[in-house]
Amino acid sequence: MTTSSSMLAALVDTNDGPFNLREIARPTPGAGEVLVRVAAAGTNPLDTKIRAGQAAHARHPLPAVLGMDLAGVVEKVGPGVTRFAPGDEVYGFTGGVAGMQGSLAHYVAADARLLAHKPANLSMREAAILPLVVITAWEGLVDRAPLRAGQTVLVQGGGGGVGHAAVQIAVALGAKVFATGFSGDLAYIESLGAIPIDANDPIEDYVARHTGGRGFDVVYDTLGGAVLDASFKAVRRFGHVVSCLGWGTHALAPLSFKQATYSGVFTLHALLANEGREHYGDILAETAVLAEAGKLLPRLDPRVFTLAEAGAAYDAVLGANGAARQKGKVAISIA
Repeated sequence: MTTSSSMLAALVDTNDGPFNLREIARPTPGAGEVLVRVAAAGTNPLDTKIRAGQAAHARHPLPAVLGMDLAGVVEKVGPGVTRFAPGDEVYGFTGGVAGMQGSLAHYVAADARLLAHKPANLSMREAAILPLVVITAWEGLVDRAPLRAGQTVLVQGGGGGVGHAAVQIAVALGAKVFATGFSGDLAYIESLGAIPIDANDPIEDYVARHTGGRGFDVVYDTLGGAVLDASFKAVRRFGHVVSCLGWGTHALAPLSFKQATYSGVFTLHALLANEGREHYGDILAETAVLAEAGKLLPRLDPRVFTLAEAGAAYDAVLGANGAARQKGKVAISIA
């Protein structure tokens, strides 16, 4: 049984190892930190890669508590914190990388700069799946592009985690939005206010059909690889391509001939370098306003997993060990 100085957490001790429930010390919030009683933790494909030892860039050595996203209730605030008070419902992208404790635990001492008040109309599970994807989408569309009302936007992978956030943010900002997806996601993409494009359609065909061959003002690639190459062909002259998975080797000729530009989004930077964290809290505050206005609805997988079922939740993210692959993002109920 846990005490007032301890808590339950799910730890991974070895690469691809099981989650082990253990009692560990409850953190104490330091200067600028908030102790959050975690209600729900979000899951991301990157979490599964960290667990497997395939994400050296995340700098999160095992054994560790995983989980980057959370939603919960403020239990206590550390010195210098004025934006939050005990009892506040919050959400954030707060750890699970760089040796920072993740959200698969009953409590997290989080940097207050990485938190915002939870959208009042969302459940804890819904809020917990948003932080990483909305920050990644916002950085690409608003900070890098930057997107303007009336522009045309193509989101590659509009039914995915970052993709569904990018579609809704772009629609809310007044863009004309198009998004690729496979047959099972096209109706969902249309429900978000975007014009769906079958991902199997040739690039030349949909560029001709939707832009008269000119290309899109902004293209957000969420998939990398060949899809990023396709994005270089889909952008218009003087347009802008953004990718959150631009890690491969790519020919820049299609981009250069159009005098277009490219930006990469690396959302972990603020946590790894302790730089720009305030901006992440600001993005979450902005997206909370959109959510409360009904303009940003999280795509939540309906299955409910507890902390003791963290392994099954991660299987669902990957579609591994016989689990049906997630349809929407998977949340883990903690408290």
